[in-house]
Amino acid sequence: MKNLLFALLLVMGITILTSSCHKQTNSGKHRVLLDSDANNELDDQHAMAYLFFNGDVFDVVGITVNTTRSGGNIEGHYKEARRVMDLCNVYESMPLYKGADASFQEIRPNLDQPDFDGAEAVDFIIEQAHKEADEKLILLPVGKLTNIALALEKDPSIASKVRIVWLGSNYPYAGEYNQDNDEESMNYILNTDVPFEIVLVRGGKETGTAAVSSNRAEINSIMPGKGPLANKTVIGRHGDSFDRFGDYSVSLYNNIQTYDEAGTRPLYDMAAIAIIKDPSWAEKKEIPAPILVDGEWQERPDNPRKVFIWENFNKEAIMGDFFDRMENYVLVTP
Repeated sequence: MKNLLFALLLVMGITILTSSCHKQTNSGKHRVLLDSDANNELDDQHAMAYLFFNGDVFDVVGITVNTTRSGGNIEGHYKEARRVMDLCNVYESMPLYKGADASFQEIRPNLDQPDFDGAEAVDFIIEQAHKEADEKLILLPVGKLTNIALALEKDPSIASKVRIVWLGSNYPYAGEYNQDNDEESMNYILNTDVPFEIVLVRGGKETGTAAVSSNRAEINSIMPGKGPLANKTVIGRHGDSFDRFGDYSVSLYNNIQTYDEAGTRPLYDMAAIAIIKDPSWAEKKEIPAPILVDGEWQERPDNPRKVFIWENFNKEAIMGDFFDRMENYVLVTP
């Protein structure tokens, strides 16, 4: 009888220990939903690969896309996102949804219609925000904020369930591509009580993600052959066929306009993922939420609504980790 009781307790102990370890593993990952204008330039594609190759850090619930003024309509952004997902062997196991073609103000009056512009992505964002988890869902928009603002407008209750980390803005300076593509969506979120962090771009300055860059020589030296062998061959945006993301990275760099003779292009979006993985790779500061009026920032020092800005990125650490993960990848799992 004692032996039977001991055996029973031993089995129970192993079961509890296994369950506890499993829960700890899940809760140790960041739940992320990436919202991208994937066909705009080349940083979105590298950000997606970096996210997919950090499967021990991130639980990626899905990808949504939107349209900005470069890269064609929503179909073009969807197809580019799928190319990268296919090259990283995640498309079959991960949702990909089309989001907004138009702007927040244009779509906003139609949210009561079942087929409003961007409905697939907006409804998916809301659905994922409401899922029970140990950590808030991190919404990671790396293009315009339209899909995120529409989701908050359609279901304000998700504001307490998400953390928005947006790659955008040259704050406190005027202008910036993601910001300019839908200013109303950004101002809407700045005026909404929702956790909001801005990963600053600051084009042309060393204090923003614009400083986190690579060039053609570096990419051509490091990236060929990197990443898992794709389950199927993918035809790239500029033609040719690829079966590894690293080779597609070379094609992207070789077929885009660059800023200098070295062929340098920033990997803005990838840096936004990196600082979620390791916050020590940038400086984070809380400020009263400003507002954009006629293209210029207006400070609101007495505003009780606070937001965070990220600046001064550690390029060496971020790029070093990016290149390491291209070779020593851990694929995300469903």
